Formats: sequence, C-alpha cells, structure tokens
Amino acid sequence: MPSQRIRELLAEQGYRGGKTITDDYVREVRPLFLATRTHQRTVYRPGELLQLDLWQPAREISVGYGRTCAGYVVIAALGFSRLGAGALVFSKEAPDVLWGIWRCLQFIGALPQTLVCDREGCLHAGDGRPTDEFASFCGAVGVAPLILDKGDCQAKGVVERLQGFLETSFEPGREFANELDFQDQLDRWFTERANVRLHRALRVRPLDRFQTERERMRALPKPGPDLDRRFVVRVPAQPYVRVDRNEYSLDPRLVGRRVEVRVSQRELSALALDTASRPAHTDACSPAIRS
Repeated sequence: MPSQRIRELLAEQGYRGGKTITDDYVREVRPLFLATRTHQRTVYRPGELLQLDLWQPAREISVGYGRTCAGYVVIAALGFSRLGAGALVFSKEAPDVLWGIWRCLQFIGALPQTLVCDREGCLHAGDGRPTDEFASFCGAVGVAPLILDKGDCQAKGVVERLQGFLETSFEPGREFANELDFQDQLDRWFTERANVRLHRALRVRPLDRFQTERERMRALPKPGPDLDRRFVVRVPAQPYVRVDRNEYSLDPRLVGRRVEVRVSQRELSALALDTASRPAHTDACSPAIRS
C-alpha cells in the first residue's frame, strides 16, 4: 500500500502528522512485512549456451516487383562472449526459423553445447518438449535443445538485451533495397558494430572474448542439415505449382505425373518421381504469376 494512502487512513482516525513523518516510518517498517527478495548471478561457461530469439522489424522488407513482406530476424547470442548473429526469414514456420538458426551458427563458425529458446510455436511441442523438426535439427547438428519455462524470458536475458540494442542501433535511419541488402547490412552491423563494441557488463569486446570461447566449441558439421521443404504433387493440366502465394511454371511434359517439389531459401526445383530425374526444361521453376 502506498505511503500516501496509509497517511489518509490514519488521518481518518485522528492522525495529524506530516507526510515526511509517515514516509520515514513506512520506509523503516515496510521490510518487516515483505518477503525477502534475492537475485541470482548467472555465470556462463565458454561454449556452453547459445540463446535464440525472434525479432520482427518495425517496417516490412522490400522483396522486388513493388512488393513488401513482413520479415523476422532470428537472433543468436553466445552466453559467455556475448557474440551475436542474425538471419532474416519471412515466416515463423520451422523450415525458415531452423534455416535462420543454422545461418547464425555459420556466421559464428562453431557449435555450442546447447541451444536455448523460448516457447516459439515451431520449436516447442508442449510441456517443454521440442517439436520433431527442432529435435531432428539438433540431432543432425549435434547440440542439445533447452526450452525455457513459460514467461521465463529473463533466462535468456543475453539475447533479449542484444535484441534491444538491435532495435535502437540497427534499424533506425536505414533503408533497404531488398532482402539481400537487409541481410548484408545486418551482417556488417554485427561485424563492425555489435561484436566489436566495448560490452558494458563484460568491459571487453565480444569478439576478443570469443577467441577464448571458440577453443571450447566444436566445428560445424559438413554437410549441414537438410532444411528444404519437400512435398509431392500431381502436375495439373495447367503446369504450375503454387508456393508461398507465387505460381511457378513446370515443363508441360510433366502434366499428369507426380513430382517432388523441393523449396530452399533461394531455389525451387521439381523431381519427376516416376523417372527419378529432374525435368530437362531449364526454366521449369521460374515464377509465372505473382499474387
């Protein structure tokens, strides 16, 4: 209860003392009635944790042809060195978010022991368990997943603070020609600004501290995990396949046949299942109709 309200209640019972007297007394006795609050200091071991988060820029990203799309940035930060990385994606679906995580790992150039994330829908299956896609990714890469309890964002405070720095230092005052330009500027911001600044809490540059941490981290697996989307369709009389609101043309000779469509971040391809060979048509995956 605020001190002012306490004084009002006392005044109704005849108290005529001043505000300062009440405030001083309440300040003295209030700790006797409150539960003790303690704070834990967290210490990270080198190579132990990589914290992950998903940040949505305030403005949509230009993707060409006069169109803009809502983008999301997968942000990663090492607990010990505070070294950060980011990757632009255009959905919160597992293939895109996992690709963003993998690109952050490639930017860092080494593997931590554990990936720490909150309960993002494509990563959390419920009751603190990872989704099949996230578990498969961690198994292929060779790291352990750690999903935080609900509402426990403080447990990944390192990446939360990096996200706040990103919002105030990276996005304001910048223009982006397209998604490639956004990613290029983001990489340069991490390389030239975020990872070489004097960290306020550590009193050392994250890049310098990372040299020590990297000795305790493992090399990235080669080849990397397969993160492409795959689905099978029978090619209709009009030989187009629809992916992410775009229609892509296929070889007319594929009409009536089943093909496996494979979608990566930069390429779309189709494989004829009855012959197990790719269509010879070189423009088989060019966008035909944009909606």
